[in-house]
Amino acid sequence: MDTTPDLDQFTSRRSTVYATRGVVATSQPLAAEAGVATLRDGGNAFDAAVATAAALNVVEPTSTGLGGDVFALYKTADGEVGALRSCGGAPADASLEAIRERVADEEEVDPDDARMPEYGPLTVTVPGTARGWERTVEELGELSLARALEPAIEYATEGFPVSEIIAQQWAEAADVLRGDNARAAYLPGGSAPGVGERVRLTSLGETMQRIADEGADVVYEGDIADDIVEEVRSRGGFLSHDDLASFEPEFVDPVSTTYGGAEIYELPPNNQGPVALEALNIAEALGAGDHPAGSPERIHLAAEAAKRALTDGLHHVTDPEFEDVPPLVSKSYAADRAAEIGSEATTDVDVGFPNDRAEGADTVLLSVADEEGNVVSYINSRFKDFGSGVVAGDTGIALQNRGSSFSLDPDHPNRFEPGKRPFHTLIPGIARFDEDDWAAFGVMAGYMQPQGHLQVLMNLLDDGMSIQEALDEPRWRYQVDGQLAVEGRFDGTALTKLARRGHEVRVMKPPHFGGGQIARNEDGVLSGGTDPRKDGAAIGF
Repeated sequence: MDTTPDLDQFTSRRSTVYATRGVVATSQPLAAEAGVATLRDGGNAFDAAVATAAALNVVEPTSTGLGGDVFALYKTADGEVGALRSCGGAPADASLEAIRERVADEEEVDPDDARMPEYGPLTVTVPGTARGWERTVEELGELSLARALEPAIEYATEGFPVSEIIAQQWAEAADVLRGDNARAAYLPGGSAPGVGERVRLTSLGETMQRIADEGADVVYEGDIADDIVEEVRSRGGFLSHDDLASFEPEFVDPVSTTYGGAEIYELPPNNQGPVALEALNIAEALGAGDHPAGSPERIHLAAEAAKRALTDGLHHVTDPEFEDVPPLVSKSYAADRAAEIGSEATTDVDVGFPNDRAEGADTVLLSVADEEGNVVSYINSRFKDFGSGVVAGDTGIALQNRGSSFSLDPDHPNRFEPGKRPFHTLIPGIARFDEDDWAAFGVMAGYMQPQGHLQVLMNLLDDGMSIQEALDEPRWRYQVDGQLAVEGRFDGTALTKLARRGHEVRVMKPPHFGGGQIARNEDGVLSGGTDPRKDGAAIGF
């Protein structure tokens, strides 16, 4: 039975939220409120980002958790543009050959035919969340980590009602939770909770309280680390104590390009930020934005731009400490790719590996702006569903399955290697529209993310839409199976014309097109927008 909410039935409208002191936009209203409360209590945008992210671990546990990774792009009040990357690598004790052999044994296939599994202990990479949160507030915030975690701990221990779209996601992901620990932690009463049902995640709340009291090291070096390692290795995985203890977040330089008079910043590899920038550059070279929003001409050119950017990114983007990545963000590179595009859809572009697993991956994004001038795009994820399905002891920590993005092809740049970080879909974004006009933004959902960035930015920069209008507009997405998926709200004539150009058009439901959030500071006036495809809210004060 299809339990997906029919988002097309909703007739309520959203308008852009305006404020002067602070604004938080994210995919669940209780989490947005946690961020706003933190701002009211004297925190800045970075404190609010961590508070919101931690709350999302509780109220949207299908999409994020302590067992995942965290990334940030930001502009500080003093004008610094920076990025945080807090994602761990593959276990040092593993190897491509060992993974192949273990998969071959489990699936009874030849080792040469083995591929990374989608779930289970072999997909677990070192989680970056707890130390990423801690580093954020220590380096950029005003409050303590303990204070930032207070709303999340309260939601987890006192309970919260499950919102509509998250209830549907919870039900769909329940089969991933196969172990006793996993089911006890996230299936209260033995099944996924229904809409409006009040839920307590007491194990997760206790772990967050431990982090608040003792710091993030308790996850990486204490008894919680013992539970994580024991759970993974007892199930046939390779994660070790050294893998956890040696992990540290890092601040990195963003990559950027210009489009429509704005400068757009993204994360560098191992994230797919270059895919979004390449798509923007190709679309600019083609003049895609010269055509009206929703027209077959714009959709065709922008989709062909995204097709090539995805092809390049999914082949080349990986851990830069292991492989060099071509200059995907350069204008000259984009010009060469744009020259391949004509009036008809191309069918010989092979997106290739990784695979279709990230078509609908699960992630949370939040955007915050404060009166001091900080704007933050903050993103957390375990990758897909409840991650690997492995929950460590009674900690409530569900470990990510980000390792499923590795290739077991020894010739592929994104091949599995010990300590290597895999291709990462997560890309927060920052845009500078003018000297005193900055926005933190993002659009979730695996390979939809760079395509969503492209479309939302075109809506803002080519069409002059408000930030809420830019998120409301119908979307398309090029899929790795070659189809051009579209929302049903597009004009039928436009879709017919796209099919005549050779696109294999497929109408899909709104949840397939991601969930975006935007927070903006324009000359001291703050504004926020939130995606209608999610349960979320933009709240200002």
